[in-house]
Amino acid sequence: MQELGTIEQVDLRRLWPNEAVDFTPWLANEISRLGDALGLELEVRDREAPVGGYSLDILAHDVGSNRPVIIENQLESTDHDHLGKLLTYASYYDANVVVWIARQFREEHRQALDWLNQRTDEHTQFVGVIVELLKIDDSRPAINFKLASSPNEWRKEAFATSRGRDAGTSERMERYRSYFQVLIDRLREDKGFTRARKGQPQSWYNFSSGHSGAAYSAEFNRDGKVSVSLYIDQGDRDLNKEVFDQLLQDKAAIESDLKESLEWQRLEDRRASKITVVRPGAIDDDNETLEDLQEWMIDRLLAFRSVLGPRLASLMSGRQ
Repeated sequence: MQELGTIEQVDLRRLWPNEAVDFTPWLANEISRLGDALGLELEVRDREAPVGGYSLDILAHDVGSNRPVIIENQLESTDHDHLGKLLTYASYYDANVVVWIARQFREEHRQALDWLNQRTDEHTQFVGVIVELLKIDDSRPAINFKLASSPNEWRKEAFATSRGRDAGTSERMERYRSYFQVLIDRLREDKGFTRARKGQPQSWYNFSSGHSGAAYSAEFNRDGKVSVSLYIDQGDRDLNKEVFDQLLQDKAAIESDLKESLEWQRLEDRRASKITVVRPGAIDDDNETLEDLQEWMIDRLLAFRSVLGPRLASLMSGRQ
């Protein structure tokens, strides 16, 4: 019989002596590890983000739902001071997902997060995450994130949506959620296109381009059409239009590589710009048509990444 190893916990301070100097920069650089644990595709927008006289450890963004995420770290047990800061930072950045990472959660703080999840609406979610380092015998330590507190749907099914309709979510929104859950799962498991795991009750979903300020999107529009797009929004109108204009100069080659015509939407009255391809489709279509729409979206998303990805890398390098 093969002999089994022994799992041991490693003191967090051995790897990260100082939370602000060591752990927070490490987490910002390895944000996908936390995203994998939460089932979200996270991008870091700022570190030590200012909040009055204080600073939030990490301001992030959930690419898929286009929602702000705040992350506050502790390498010790939770305390009242950090709970107060967490609520202050959440209100300041109007966060939809509030993440508190700690070595250990005191029971009163876990209950506080549970209470907040019960009393706030479905658009605001509080997540308590225990961070630990584990090793087997003499192996290198590995980080492990595990949930201490979370909204019920996260805890019960690790971000899956097969449990049925949530209270307060319409049947139509649940159809969107179910549709995009299948799309996300296929893009993750079959294509390696995304790390996201959780569909949202919304008519669109974003996917990371690998460049902050540019995302690929799949969407049901209001005019009976569906679209796949490159959405450019770096938070600065001039930068957005500059990237769009440079891509537009390469329109002939891009459309030739994609083997189809695109809609080039500079959106003069808006900060963002986008490049899109559309076809007829609606969430109320029959199952066979919806499956065909999913195939169409997957093909276009992969093609956009293949054709537009290298061009984005050239245009946006040094702007991250």
